[in-house]
Amino acid sequence: MPAEAVARTRVARRHGSQTAIPCLFMRGGTSRGPFFDARLLPEDTGLRDAVLLAAMGSPDPRQIDGVGGGHPLTSKIGVVRPGTEPGVDVEWTFVQVQPGGDTADTSSNCGNMLAAVLPFAVESGMVVPDADRTTARVRTGNTGMVAEITVATPEGPDGKRYVDYQGQARIDGVPGTAAPVEIGFLDTAGSVAGSLLPTGRTRDTVEVPGTGAVDVTLIDNGQPLVIVEAGRLGATGYETPAQIDADDRLKARVEALRLVCGEAMGLGDVTEKNYPKMTLVAPPRHGGTLSTRSLIPRVCHQSIGVLAAVTAATACVLEGSVARDVAAAVSGTEPTVSVEHPSGEFSVTLGLDPDDPQRVTRSALLRTARPIMAGDLFVPRSVWDPVPATQENTA
Repeated sequence: MPAEAVARTRVARRHGSQTAIPCLFMRGGTSRGPFFDARLLPEDTGLRDAVLLAAMGSPDPRQIDGVGGGHPLTSKIGVVRPGTEPGVDVEWTFVQVQPGGDTADTSSNCGNMLAAVLPFAVESGMVVPDADRTTARVRTGNTGMVAEITVATPEGPDGKRYVDYQGQARIDGVPGTAAPVEIGFLDTAGSVAGSLLPTGRTRDTVEVPGTGAVDVTLIDNGQPLVIVEAGRLGATGYETPAQIDADDRLKARVEALRLVCGEAMGLGDVTEKNYPKMTLVAPPRHGGTLSTRSLIPRVCHQSIGVLAAVTAATACVLEGSVARDVAAAVSGTEPTVSVEHPSGEFSVTLGLDPDDPQRVTRSALLRTARPIMAGDLFVPRSVWDPVPATQENTA
């Protein structure tokens, strides 16, 4: 059934001992999770986060009492509202929950879930299509990043326009094909760390307890990344995610490096933070530009995050970077960088400043998205009762 009016015509309400919250469960890129109209959630941030944790079933490794999937990639949430500033059509906040954690982290971005934001906005009536293609400017509340997103919105037999989810676009990590979601990032440098190269250098040498001196590239073009040659940490860069997750010694080295680099990037103590992400790089094996294994930050990604791919691709065009050392040659002012990952590859087209080839002015890519389920998501009323006390007698 079409989900077009899920959030537009309903409100959070009591349902016996539970609170029912209108929700669309969506896949965005290689991630998935519930999407909510921000106007239907508590205004108080602390209460909102408690509601979202309850919705996901955290803290619990299996998230058995919620809709989380027991993995960071399936513990993601989108909170969306109409734009509130000129030139912005939609605003969204990405929320990362850890299965066993008790916090709702809104400090970083997720480019995969971003792919579902405009489809959700159309489905919920925030954006009303009037042509076969609909483009909207979406601002990420987490970091202020703005992206232009385009989806197909053909007219249906009833005269209304719907998002078209069927097509021939294929992204590695998702079975089958779907309609493309076109994403153009307008200004992503320094999304969290404040600048593209937080230390001002394309390469740093850091001392890591138990490992010694390690060369890294510390970079943030939408996602703070620590890029390190896999071999320097005793890996090949071609391991499966399961092999990396089972290698406690490797993970300990990666985490020790992450803590040192977090300080070097000006991010402070990152022990309890979901960034910087860790990216192990190696020469490409399948005709791409660079092979990657991405940790988010302590579990290996089954593929690679959108903004991690953008940032890793950016490192490939920077002279002196660790990624450049092992990457295939990249040339031109609009190079397409093929980032290999455990599930395939991710192509990112970069726009370079002709007067300064080391300055990336934009990045463009394709994702896909799809609504999976529409309806109410229940949380205990003890967590949130949406009915004011003054309405007790009428609820």
